[in-house]
Amino acid sequence: MDWRGRRGSRNIEDRRRSRVGSIGGIGGAGFLAVLLIGWALGVDVTPLLEGTTGSQAPRELSAADQEAAEFVSVTLADTEEVWAQVFADQLDARYRPPVLVLFSQATGSPCGGANGATGPFYCPLDRKAYLDTAFFATMERQLGASGDFAAAYVVAHEIGHHVQNELGILDEANALRARVGEAESNAISVRIELQADCFSGIWARHAEAQFGSLEPGDIEEAINAARRIGDDTLQRAAGRVPMPHTFTHGTSEQRMRWFERGYGSGRLVDCDSFGADRL
Repeated sequence: MDWRGRRGSRNIEDRRRSRVGSIGGIGGAGFLAVLLIGWALGVDVTPLLEGTTGSQAPRELSAADQEAAEFVSVTLADTEEVWAQVFADQLDARYRPPVLVLFSQATGSPCGGANGATGPFYCPLDRKAYLDTAFFATMERQLGASGDFAAAYVVAHEIGHHVQNELGILDEANALRARVGEAESNAISVRIELQADCFSGIWARHAEAQFGSLEPGDIEEAINAARRIGDDTLQRAAGRVPMPHTFTHGTSEQRMRWFERGYGSGRLVDCDSFGADRL
C-alpha cells in the first residue's frame, strides 16, 4: 500500500501517552498473551486483568509507534474521502466521519473498557473507533496476517461499522439482538460483521480507483487477514472444535467472500447481509 507522504486525518484522538503499567501483576509479553487468548476465545478476560497499577509519567512513543499512527491516520483519511464520495454518489447524502482513538493497552469508552482482549472495535455511542496499534503485531506474529494492507483492512472494517451506524443499520440490528436469545443474537452479530467486511471491500475498490494506492498483493493481504480471523479458524487455533452457534463474526470463508463481494461490486446495495439467504 502506497501511504507514506500522503494526507492524514484530523479525526485522530491519540491517548497512547497516558499512564501505563502492569495489570494484575502481568507485564510485557505475558500481558499480551492473556489478551490474545481472550480475543481468540471470545472471552472477556477483564476480570483477570483487574488491579491496574501505572506510572503517572507520560509514555514515550517509539519511532515504530509514530509510524503506526501515521499509517492509521492516512488510512482513515482515505476512508473519509471514499465514503464521502460513495454517500454522495449512491445515497445523495453527506457522510459524517468518525473519530479514531489510538490507545496503548487499555482505555475507556461509553461502550465499556477498551483493551486488547477483544481487538479493535467501534462504539456507536460516541461514534468512535478504538485501536491499539499493537494489534497489528499480534495479527502478524500470532495470527499470520501480515502486510500493511492487512492492517488497513482492520481499520476499514471498523469504519464499516461506522457506516452501518450512519445508515441506521447498527441501531436496528442491536435492538433486535437485545430481544432474542444468545444463539439468535450471535447470528445477527455475524451478519453485522460480514456487512462491515463487505463495506471494507467497497472501500478498497474505491481507494484503488481514487488514489492508486493499492500495490500488487494488497488485496491478497486483506483476504488472508479475513481468513485468519474467521471464528472457525480462531477456535481451531485455540484448540477448540468450532461451534457455529457461538460464532459472532463469521467463518473464514464467509469473511473472505463478503470482502471480495464489496471489492468486486463497490456498491452498498450488494452488501445487504441481512437480506441474504446464504451467508
